[in-house]
Amino acid sequence: MEFLRGVLQVIIGGCSFVLLVMMLYQLVISLFGFKKNVKDYADHDPESRFLVLIPAHNEERVIGDIVRNLQEMDYPRELYDFYVIADNCTDNTAEAARRAGARVIETHKESPDAPTGKPIALRKALQALEGYQNRYDLMMIFDADNLMDRNMFREVNSQYLDKGRPDLIQCYLGAKNKKGVVAWFYYTGYTLTNRFFDLAKHRLGLNCVIGGTGFAISTSYLYERGGWTTMSLTEDFEIQVEATMEGRRILWNHVTRVYDEKPTTMRASIRQKIRWGQGHWFVALNNTGRLFRLAFQGRISAGEFMSLLTYMYSLSVYLLVLIQTVASVILWAITPGMELFSFSLSGLLFGAALFIYSFLFLFYVADKIDNHISFSFRTLPVMLGGIFANTIVGIFNQLVGLARYRDQQHWVKTEHVLKAETVLPEKSLFPDGTFCGEAAPRVKAKAS
Repeated sequence: MEFLRGVLQVIIGGCSFVLLVMMLYQLVISLFGFKKNVKDYADHDPESRFLVLIPAHNEERVIGDIVRNLQEMDYPRELYDFYVIADNCTDNTAEAARRAGARVIETHKESPDAPTGKPIALRKALQALEGYQNRYDLMMIFDADNLMDRNMFREVNSQYLDKGRPDLIQCYLGAKNKKGVVAWFYYTGYTLTNRFFDLAKHRLGLNCVIGGTGFAISTSYLYERGGWTTMSLTEDFEIQVEATMEGRRILWNHVTRVYDEKPTTMRASIRQKIRWGQGHWFVALNNTGRLFRLAFQGRISAGEFMSLLTYMYSLSVYLLVLIQTVASVILWAITPGMELFSFSLSGLLFGAALFIYSFLFLFYVADKIDNHISFSFRTLPVMLGGIFANTIVGIFNQLVGLARYRDQQHWVKTEHVLKAETVLPEKSLFPDGTFCGEAAPRVKAKAS
């Protein structure tokens, strides 16, 4: 029995230590997100050529919005082409896209049981666009439900030219909708991490996270990789990990935004996050060994190593909390007179302060700076309820995701139904073409 108590105490202590390290690391990173954003690159005349791909599976209800959005970009039309990838559609996605004015690449499964999904659609599209690396400088990927600021290509072009042609650039990840507890929690999470995670890392010279949409990748780098080779359910995370371990640069753009439709029901959210969990665990577990070898060989900086490692295992927080709780209950059950949960006042105050800072204070600061929305007590109940529900559901999602991590063949689609006019009214547009958010101060232009 003493041996079991010892083991349980080690488990509890180990979980506490890892959780503390991860929280303190994020606490330090967040300190670099407070300064108001000032664009750190000069404006350049349009020069970069863009290839835009929009994977779409049964998206006839929303595909027309993004096509019209792309037709109205503030960028010379001869410098960008866009294609809708109608991937194994059983509806009228291809026809709707063509009617709206898009070029369409239709892809189909080779057999009924063949794998499908976004990564495979991208791979097939690039194979169909032979010679893309010579015709374009950058490829950008958007989901079918997305909308983007009209200045996006202009801003990415300027950052790309001014920053020495980096391999990847991720743009600010905005939300088309935030009504309801589920969508609101997505909105708060992205608002917080955009500023206090990605922008903060960018200011430290660290690679940011690839968010799956609204990012640009150098076509020369893409061609060197052999086209679109990532095949996990989280292809964005996979390419982020691989690029970072190869010493590639991933920059963050806080000036221009892509707007994504967030799930509005708990069922849709659970399905999406289980898929994310499956892919995330697959990529993390398959790349941890290589990451440590690169660190021991001095082929990756200490900063990038810590940044990538903590993000690779960010999902473990849910499981560590579960393991710690279960171990504490077992230890209490086999130890006479032991209190189940005993907290010192200082420990309780520290935990409460860390919670308020990490989940409440940082969000409201980011919302004020980036979206010009002031704090309101009316949102607190939704915030607290969303955090509690997400913690409970998150434990379930990550358990299922970890159990299924070897399965990277079955893509579960998130349904998109919101029309542009219901979430982004015309009156919200700024004169410079952005939908919302503050236009960053201009920097004196350099010669292109």
